[in-house]
Amino acid sequence: MQGRFDDMLKLVETALSREPGSISLQLQFAGACQFCGQHDRALTQLATVQQAVHDDAALLQNVAQLYVRAGKHEDAHRCYLRAVTLDGDNPQYLNNLASSSIAVGDLQQAEEMYSRVIARRPKNFEVWYNRSTLRKQTEDRNNVRTLEKALKKIRPGDARETPLCYALAKEYDDLGKDKRSFSALKRGADSYRRRTQYDVQLDVALMQRIAELFDQNYAANTKAAVERRGPIFVLGLPRSGSTLVDRILGSHSSVESMGEITDFALTLNRVANTADRQKLLEMCARIDPDQLGQRYIRSVRSYGVDAPCFIDKTPVNFLYIGLIAKALPGASIVHVRRHPVDSCLSMYRALFREGYPFSYDLDDLAEYYIAYHELMQHWHTLFPGVVLDVGYEDLVENQEHVSREIIAHCGIEWQPECLNFDKNTAPVATASAVQVRAPIYRDALARWRRFETQLAPLIERLTKAGTGSL
Repeated sequence: MQGRFDDMLKLVETALSREPGSISLQLQFAGACQFCGQHDRALTQLATVQQAVHDDAALLQNVAQLYVRAGKHEDAHRCYLRAVTLDGDNPQYLNNLASSSIAVGDLQQAEEMYSRVIARRPKNFEVWYNRSTLRKQTEDRNNVRTLEKALKKIRPGDARETPLCYALAKEYDDLGKDKRSFSALKRGADSYRRRTQYDVQLDVALMQRIAELFDQNYAANTKAAVERRGPIFVLGLPRSGSTLVDRILGSHSSVESMGEITDFALTLNRVANTADRQKLLEMCARIDPDQLGQRYIRSVRSYGVDAPCFIDKTPVNFLYIGLIAKALPGASIVHVRRHPVDSCLSMYRALFREGYPFSYDLDDLAEYYIAYHELMQHWHTLFPGVVLDVGYEDLVENQEHVSREIIAHCGIEWQPECLNFDKNTAPVATASAVQVRAPIYRDALARWRRFETQLAPLIERLTKAGTGSL
């Protein structure tokens, strides 16, 4: 909790030396290794534990969760599948297998598992929502009446109200019932927002302080990149199209996607030896960039990366562009952006749970988007030419042209396979996991115009702030 990960690892190593047979300590050891960027040791330990607990469904869940944290979704899937084989009536095991099935691309299995959970726990509306996202609902095949009936029995403020409303909003949207969809969405988002203590101004202040700390003096001595043959950072706001860009790049034979790993932030914590947000912020511009870069590369390579280039697709890395540019001058940074209103609407429509607390209120979304937009302009001023901006709309309309630009920016040779990203069988664990397994489609372009009246205050705020063409 203090960010003293090296001390954490030493303590668990000492404990394990005293009780080497303890499965609990072995799992703690694997987790500590992950926090310390020693993923090879963590994965070796997890493989050992997995064999030892082959017939223990509960412990297999723990192993699988650590595999997920390491981005090893196929290994996690095997654990979840084995757990369901051992105990096929446990709703939590079925739910975890469903989520894992989405990550590895088995959407039919995911729907079957969610249906089994609903049969056992019909009031688990989180699962109703998750299942509704797997396919487009039709007039002949939907759950609207069941969901409407359930919503009538929910008291306002009940935590179950949010996923139930999001499920209804998704199904109404699929059926073209825009007003009903937005009404349900707003009710669900408002319900969630009322139950949180989030203050968007803290995030706004954070981004403004980052811009103050990383100034022209900081950027002045940045090393020039000899060649762009190293890590590739695909970043931006969630639901902006970053997963699509990740899949395009990851379809190249020289590139391996690591997904949304936390290694850069954790390496920064380790170098600074603190997890205190304010203390870390004030220290970060004074951190030795070479040490940060070397330790980050060592951390990611310890996953067992074989490809010459790897992708770090963590959206919030946009906060760290100053550090990335200084610590990893050979890195390629691809910033994926979307029409401002569509970007906000897309985040508003996604049930992220705790992930992005600003996404449940349109005013919060506007303030966060404006601060993000200003910070990105700041990075472009400090490090001209380092960040490639990719417009989601441009990519959809001109797939090959924009894809070639992305590949060229990353310093690798063009391969036609990059156009067939939907054939990429690698696991993906983001909110766009279902969409990116299909070819590019245009349905999401200018979606905001369907809800222009409801979004009027958001549009006005973004327009006044000058965030781009509306």
